[in-house]
Amino acid sequence: MVETLRATALFDLQHTAARPLLEACRFPWEALKEISRFIVELGPSLPEEEYDRPQENVWIHKSAEIFPNHYIAGPCVIGPHTQVRPGAFIRGSALIGAGCVVGNSTELKNVILFDGVQVPHYNYVGDSVLGYKAHMGAGAVTSNVKQDKTLVAVAAGEERVETGLKKFGAMLGDFAEIGCNAVLNPGTVIGRGSRVYPLSMVRGTVPAGAIYKRAGEIVEIR
Repeated sequence: MVETLRATALFDLQHTAARPLLEACRFPWEALKEISRFIVELGPSLPEEEYDRPQENVWIHKSAEIFPNHYIAGPCVIGPHTQVRPGAFIRGSALIGAGCVVGNSTELKNVILFDGVQVPHYNYVGDSVLGYKAHMGAGAVTSNVKQDKTLVAVAAGEERVETGLKKFGAMLGDFAEIGCNAVLNPGTVIGRGSRVYPLSMVRGTVPAGAIYKRAGEIVEIR
């Protein structure tokens, strides 16, 4: 079961500039501590003719559509043809791929968004990695700190993997679909192509190709 938690099981690494970082990790959440450093090193290597640098440690592709009334803090990279809509709050340490949507009143912090990710309405995504074309419905959020402030562990079947992290939101595999107003508890892992029902409260691991309806009810997509 632990093998299903690895980056290669969750993601097609061709769809992110963070590929070297994730390839060096045993589990993808190990990259969370390195996102800021990785962006600061990546930024200067980006083609100057393709990327604007409006402030220190912020690189925005010239084709990205940045709407008014946003906030972007570094370190941050925003890829080609991505939209950052009004009210977006990017708090830093955000590596945002190509063709993404960061929507109104969406807050990002210490994240990797693969190409094609959509977090379009009232989402909070912190200390998380969202795979290729993952989508979070309106109001869906990641909870990245446990209420008792203890370290986060990932439950995978009967196995438990200690992460050593106090802050860890979720890992969403490629094409994951998260329903409106769902809450992903700290250490949640959603497999490739899986779906989470609206209003769900998810904890632990949802295998690839499955539908999470409620706690204890996960069915295979047919």
